[in-house]
Amino acid sequence: MDIKSHFRHASQYSWRGKIGLIVPPTNTVNEAEWQFMAPVGVTVHATRMALHMDSTSEAGKAALYSDIDKAVGDLALAAPDVIAYGCTAGSMINPASALPEYMARKSGIACVSTAQSILLALRALGVFRIAMASPYHDALNDHEVAFLASNGIETVHASGLGIGEKGLEDFPRIAKVPKADILDHLRSADQPDAQALFVACTDFPVMTMIGQLEEELGKPVITSNQATFWAALRAAGLDDRLVGYGRLLREF
Repeated sequence: MDIKSHFRHASQYSWRGKIGLIVPPTNTVNEAEWQFMAPVGVTVHATRMALHMDSTSEAGKAALYSDIDKAVGDLALAAPDVIAYGCTAGSMINPASALPEYMARKSGIACVSTAQSILLALRALGVFRIAMASPYHDALNDHEVAFLASNGIETVHASGLGIGEKGLEDFPRIAKVPKADILDHLRSADQPDAQALFVACTDFPVMTMIGQLEEELGKPVITSNQATFWAALRAAGLDDRLVGYGRLLREF
């Protein structure tokens, strides 16, 4: 008997589906936002994995894939319908499909990554020109802008809060940025010629602001967690349209 098919949806809580999630060690927002968004009958099950800032060099990729092997293997034992790697900068590898395809080969389960999900979300919305807001420092923003550009997305403006300049130990500050400060930052990052506002980072607590900002700005707002959750649901065969988390989850 296939152990995955035997246990899948056996729980009374996950009778519609299970989503596996890989997050960096200090991330405290991704799981919380996904639990809020999860439809009835869908559960989220997470594991942690070291944060890999170098996803471009051969050594950096080798280290990332080694850790991915273990994380995916651990989650596969819970028999989820999909596994997501919830890290923005750390999943920005070209081609964007390479990492999720590797995860799928290792696990036999559908997989998505945040980087791939962002591109899929922007394409679904017909967006190719964005403004980007993040909690990051300039070097990390530049990495993300370059990745987006290599995949046909123009960033007309990128603005960060400078977090991470002191190293990895600086990242826990991201989840602690006050809501008022985040809203001010996101509003100031938007530009008239941007078709959408993209908010980067899976540890940036912006889920509750998406609807308000879309109404204020008159354009879609795509966030790392929102886009990855949307892609994970669709990859799991779940077509729920969710209200309150932006146009992407409401219409696509």
